[in-house]
Amino acid sequence: MSEVLDLACELIARPSVTPDDAGCQALLADRLQRAGFACESLRYGEVDNLWATHGGEGPVLVLLGHTDVVPPGPREAWASDPFVPEIRDGALYGRGAADMKGSVAAFVVAAERFVAAHPEHPGTLALLLTSDEEGDAIDGVRRVAETFRQRGQRIDWCITGEPSSTAKLGDLLRVGRRGSLSGTLTVKGVQGHVAYPHKARNPIHQAAPALAELTARVWDEGYESFPPTSLQVSNIHAGTGASNVIPGELRVLFNLRYNPHWDAPRLEAEIAALLDRHGLDYTLRWHRSGEPFYTPEGPLRRVAREVLAQFAGAPPEESTGGGTSDARFIAPLGAQCIEVGPVNASIHQVDEHVSVADLEALPGLYLRLLERLLLPPAR
Repeated sequence: MSEVLDLACELIARPSVTPDDAGCQALLADRLQRAGFACESLRYGEVDNLWATHGGEGPVLVLLGHTDVVPPGPREAWASDPFVPEIRDGALYGRGAADMKGSVAAFVVAAERFVAAHPEHPGTLALLLTSDEEGDAIDGVRRVAETFRQRGQRIDWCITGEPSSTAKLGDLLRVGRRGSLSGTLTVKGVQGHVAYPHKARNPIHQAAPALAELTARVWDEGYESFPPTSLQVSNIHAGTGASNVIPGELRVLFNLRYNPHWDAPRLEAEIAALLDRHGLDYTLRWHRSGEPFYTPEGPLRRVAREVLAQFAGAPPEESTGGGTSDARFIAPLGAQCIEVGPVNASIHQVDEHVSVADLEALPGLYLRLLERLLLPPAR
């Protein structure tokens, strides 16, 4: 097996379901230290984070990834054990193969090759790995970013290895992500018998006009390459299970994916004002997952576009779609952030897999990015 395929298999064999790192970072730190990297373990609560650096002054380029994976689900539904890597029909199968142990393995191999070829390179090459990307993301990169802010740690460029390609490796360059804001709305009523509605107060009836206005609202028309802000209700629950009882409480879960027209405090205030106008007796609990970020045209975006075009055979689509990633915590430190990774075809699914050919090409892609960004141009 190739070096990157062998390392990816070693990582997949460790059942690192969030937030358990299962020894992945220790394995990687040992390799990186032998390559000359200074490694620091940043453990917060049950979450392991690894910060590995090589070099000194100059621009700081961070390779950002995660070693944790989502649960595999029913193991009997998999064609092979999700934590026993298996190669079938040109693909590597196992939980985390695409999201994102393959990219992490490629990061490490590319970093080893870069410092071996350029031991006195300008700038700083760093890797930041967490075991809390797939979970609540509280003690992972979010917490590390707070530590970096206190230290005054500079980051100029950040490349995240999330599976971003669509049909072939390098056909998409992610240059931003929407923000994510989740709300839990609880509307209070008065429980009673359906035959005596005057003795009760139905929270479903009271909330319906407000929810209709909320879901029909057009928040904006988009922002540069971002789609319009979207609010989606994901769950509504009320009632005792009996058809003759007016419920005493209604609970609604919803999420907003928003572009840089908005920030979380403004959205929260807008929604609270709407609910107030409808005279509801309610409580509202918020979870701010992360603000939107966007990398405008500049050295990072230009270099990535050129490198990906060489690998894909055509200029990549430059997108801000998808969910969220840990880059949302690095961007506020002043870093320009992009996401470059393998094809996103099976992440979080049964029989997750990545193309072996793509995996073996990834270290070369990342290495080319490192060389273009950190080394002075040839004269």
